[in-house]
Amino acid sequence: MDLALSTSLHTTFDDAIERTREALAAQGFGILSDIDMRATLEAKLGEKMEDYRILGACNPHLAHRAVDIDRQIGLLLPCNVVVRRDRSAVDTIVVEAMNPELMSQVTGEPALAPVVADATARLRAVIDALTDD
Repeated sequence: MDLALSTSLHTTFDDAIERTREALAAQGFGILSDIDMRATLEAKLGEKMEDYRILGACNPHLAHRAVDIDRQIGLLLPCNVVVRRDRSAVDTIVVEAMNPELMSQVTGEPALAPVVADATARLRAVIDALTDD
């Protein structure tokens, strides 16, 4: 099983962030956190790296359904979406969403299957909406 659902874009980093936020919103996800890894590592460690942001995305309806089934599922929420500049091709931006199917594997809870299927379909729709033609 793949760790992520992903696509590559040929656009600016800021445009990729904006498009990703819009695609997530269209699928009912809000952004709970926005971590700028590049800025954080430079400020805290003096280390330089390419543009790299982690968006903590949450669809409240899916989260509620999942937490009702398994209270510990909160350990795997929100669904992280990474927007990063490809290290080997600076004109390429990679967008990766955590594969929700990992939640089923980690918990082994069969009742989560419908929630995981819904989350997977929604995040796949996000990735598909971003994919360059």
